[in-house]
Amino acid sequence: MLHRVLSIACLGLASTSGLQEIGPNDNSTPAGRLEAGLLAVSLTAAPGLWYPEEKEGPGHQVYAFGEEGGGLSTPGPMIRVPTGTEIKVTVGNRIPGKPLHVHGLHDRPGSPTVLVVPSGETRTVQFRVTSPGTYFYWGSTRGATRIQDRFGRESQLMGALIVDPPGDVPRDHVYMIGIEDDSADVPADRHTRSAVINGRSWPHSQISTVTVGDTVRMRWINTSDRTHPIHLHGFYFTVHGRGDIARDTSYDDTSKRLAVTELMLQGQTMSVSWVPERPGNWLMHCHMAAHMSPDLRSRHIAMAGKSKHNHTMDVMAGLVIGWRVLPGAKSAAPSVDPGRPRRNFRLLVQSSADRYWREPGMGFVLQNGPAPRLDSVEIPGPPIVLTRGEPVEITVVNNLQDATSIHWHGIELDSYFDGVSGWSGDQRKTAPHVNPGDSFAVRFTPPRAGTFIYHSHFDEERQLGSGLYGPIIVLEPGKRYEPATDRAWILSQAGSTRGASRARVTLNGSRSPVIEMQARRLHRIRLIHIAATLPLRLSLLRDTIPVAWRAVAKDGADLPAAQALVRPARQIIGVGEAYDFEFTPGDAGELRLIVKDLAGRTRVTGVVRVHP
Repeated sequence: MLHRVLSIACLGLASTSGLQEIGPNDNSTPAGRLEAGLLAVSLTAAPGLWYPEEKEGPGHQVYAFGEEGGGLSTPGPMIRVPTGTEIKVTVGNRIPGKPLHVHGLHDRPGSPTVLVVPSGETRTVQFRVTSPGTYFYWGSTRGATRIQDRFGRESQLMGALIVDPPGDVPRDHVYMIGIEDDSADVPADRHTRSAVINGRSWPHSQISTVTVGDTVRMRWINTSDRTHPIHLHGFYFTVHGRGDIARDTSYDDTSKRLAVTELMLQGQTMSVSWVPERPGNWLMHCHMAAHMSPDLRSRHIAMAGKSKHNHTMDVMAGLVIGWRVLPGAKSAAPSVDPGRPRRNFRLLVQSSADRYWREPGMGFVLQNGPAPRLDSVEIPGPPIVLTRGEPVEITVVNNLQDATSIHWHGIELDSYFDGVSGWSGDQRKTAPHVNPGDSFAVRFTPPRAGTFIYHSHFDEERQLGSGLYGPIIVLEPGKRYEPATDRAWILSQAGSTRGASRARVTLNGSRSPVIEMQARRLHRIRLIHIAATLPLRLSLLRDTIPVAWRAVAKDGADLPAAQALVRPARQIIGVGEAYDFEFTPGDAGELRLIVKDLAGRTRVTGVVRVHP
């Protein structure tokens, strides 16, 4: 059988600058010519003009791949074949004066190799893929050997390489993450110019329509120089496999797990699926606030006060995609007994001047009795303790001078109450943001016990960094909350300082926390990361050796028995992730609590005092 397909969603057009236009690529159509078990693909790499915001924003001059005879695109043409296929790739380098180093065009399984194509020349490579998985290829004009060392104009030189297992392959969505940043060689804090999924920044990125009961399969590929915790609103997804450019591990049933947020380091891939049970509009996005920031828009729109703008569609930008879920025959039945009363909470959103040097602190207060002072806040916010299966109504009262909207992170609820103003709900009615002096009542019934988060989903870099977050603890019926042994450890940042290297990381509001525990008593540690900026690594040590704890849950979902294991007390955690551990301190004494970023810089040093 012979087929010939185009892989580029938008063919290149000449621009006034003389550069070819670079289109997006939704990775729905494979490139090349497949015949008798051999796929032949002709790629070209060239400079072009790219519009991550379509024509609403300026063009960016970058390098991109395209299929010979077609246009350039970012990501580049998708190579997709059945396992066992021989692949022959010809690469032409039309980037003036720069050699092109192409990674990822090699056997699977096999050792990584690099194809070097001098400027103005063409090279061919042939390889075989017999290991199914989610892979990719990428290029550098600077000789970068790691994808995290690639930046500037070369940052969009990448494409997907998908190897399907034998037999019928169900439809899936392939998403490639790209970051374009400054060309200066300053790795710590290069300014992000654009953050895109399949070549477009939100709201120009993909919005897909599915039906309740559909199985939605996704492959995510992080071909950027940054880390990205990918978060799905309103539902859990199943993690089927993780990999990188050279290998992919598909999980068996005992290794699969549920998540609502999954951290992807540079060059990592993942395969996930989810089944929408409730209709409405839902987002999926990177939880790094800087990667969905209005700073990524060419035309910044301020959202302070009683803004008339739609925060989601007019202000958010970057690494965001949307899902519109239509009602279907398998829509979830109402989970609430109409005759069962709701527990009522009144959650105040307030601020305190000069909490962080000259910056205000923003925080929550649960009102019990008379209204507290308007400048009283708790940072982190107070735990909202609920019971599985018990209906609740939480009235959010905004006492700030700015608008806000509160997201119930990890909670399975109706879309209208999800907390993404201007988006949550459906095409007939979307949720408003909460203006100063206004309130909004949120109703849901938690279907599972676990650890969740409530936090601002509005002007996230400022409001999250200033303190608008807190834990939700859902208990099994009949269980009581015991603060002495049920501990929320919340990693966050002090103040809205932008930039990962400048963020002041805290644990429960302190950079040097002192935590009291009782020896030989079982504790549950609910580790939550809701800082706005960067992934972290937490360690709990006796002297220099990690103590042992048992992992029991991820993002509020219990781990399968085969994964609920005793292991050293070390955990990498991304923004928006939550992990539950059981920990029984041994003899009395002091334990060291160390939090570092992934570059090895110490961000928090604390002490756990274990009492007899």
